[in-house]
Amino acid sequence: MSVQLSTKRLNTDLVRFRSRDDRLEAGKLLRSEVPREIHAECQSSSIGRDPIEILEQSNQGRIPELVPIRYGRMLRSPFTFLRGSAALMTRDLSVLPTSGIQVQACGDCHLLNFGFFATPERNLIFDLNDFDETHPAPWEWDIKRLAASFVVAARDQGLSDSDGRDSVVACIRAFREHLREYSTMSPTEVWYTRLDMETIIEMAPDEKAKKRRRLFADKARERIIDHVFPKIVAVKGGRHRFVDQPPLLYHADTSDDVEEHWLEGFEEYRQSLPDERRVLFDRYRFEDCAQKVVGIGSVGTRCGVALFFSEENHPLILQVKEAGRSVLEPYTKKCHYKNQGQRIVVGQRLMQSSSDIFLGWVHSRRGHDFYVRQLRDMKFSIPVEGITAAQMERYAEFCGWTLARAHAKSGDASTISGYLGKGDQFDQAIGTFAMAYADQTEQDHATLVEAHQSGRIQALIEEEV
Repeated sequence: MSVQLSTKRLNTDLVRFRSRDDRLEAGKLLRSEVPREIHAECQSSSIGRDPIEILEQSNQGRIPELVPIRYGRMLRSPFTFLRGSAALMTRDLSVLPTSGIQVQACGDCHLLNFGFFATPERNLIFDLNDFDETHPAPWEWDIKRLAASFVVAARDQGLSDSDGRDSVVACIRAFREHLREYSTMSPTEVWYTRLDMETIIEMAPDEKAKKRRRLFADKARERIIDHVFPKIVAVKGGRHRFVDQPPLLYHADTSDDVEEHWLEGFEEYRQSLPDERRVLFDRYRFEDCAQKVVGIGSVGTRCGVALFFSEENHPLILQVKEAGRSVLEPYTKKCHYKNQGQRIVVGQRLMQSSSDIFLGWVHSRRGHDFYVRQLRDMKFSIPVEGITAAQMERYAEFCGWTLARAHAKSGDASTISGYLGKGDQFDQAIGTFAMAYADQTEQDHATLVEAHQSGRIQALIEEEV
């Protein structure tokens, strides 16, 4: 039996472990089945779809009283609409052609889901930083969502369509060229690579750009617990408590049962940590918990923050986010993880070059899956307000580069590179797609505005700070 199993494994490996040249050629052959120019297609995505109905379906399981906040944030602009409608765009992408090559996809790959954060060694790096929807899927889906976000964001900032398309082409070119570079590396070399802040600063085209990037680095380094703690925590009744700021930060219930529920959850979360991280976590004691509304697409899901202190009263704040099923799953394959929080944690570790040391997951006794991470920890997204065309194009290159490394970690970089080739046919096709999908996004946003005005949906318009 063992000999038969070994022979079977050997035969499988001989098929799976092909040379880089063979995989490049296999990718090149895919062009005859799925021409690169076909990725410009967008029209079929709007057939037989009601965007409001799809958004309403994505609200199932959310806290009903928070859904109007989600809609209110999506109403602000076509760009905020795009950020909150990953389920809608995934449905649209699912009917478009793909090469058939899968990777660990982000699932919500828009330009504001990239940014800076700290590694465990306290280095500041640039990477993907949102993985609520991560799931194995066609690599093209991440590329197309990212590309569309650049055109929609460019329009939102008053830039021309030509500027938006130039950013898309720069992004896809960077993805294509860096993916080919990663295809020449060993698997471990790909896993070791990262894009750190110092490299980004050194690559600045002039002193003005260097100064701006150093400013971003300084702002990111300020986004740590020590800075946010005094703003959201106060002493009440002899204990540190989160300061209620409803409807965005609040204590849903102050009963002992709630605290016991959280303590039970953190004991299960502790079991998801590697043994050495449990030693670190055990140095902190639980102090308080509260509900917190975050993001746009996440609004309405069960999210909270938990406050801990060390023996010497050093604070630690962990964010607990509900983990529902990925919006990609209905169009791909069923998730094989029992806990959706584990899906997110594994996907994040697989795509990022470095991940939060407190990443873990838990299943609550009330039947919901969650994942846990530190709040902030130098997490900082590049602001698009006031961005120039040149700045957006350079930022697009960093996003394309970063996505190439993430896909190279989990997917077959050589086969994808063979498919993409060295020319710009795919780049230009995605440029065309992004322009068309930006038009679609504006139409869908207008539909949401109309639904709000007619009373079909209820929205809470917050004051922008």
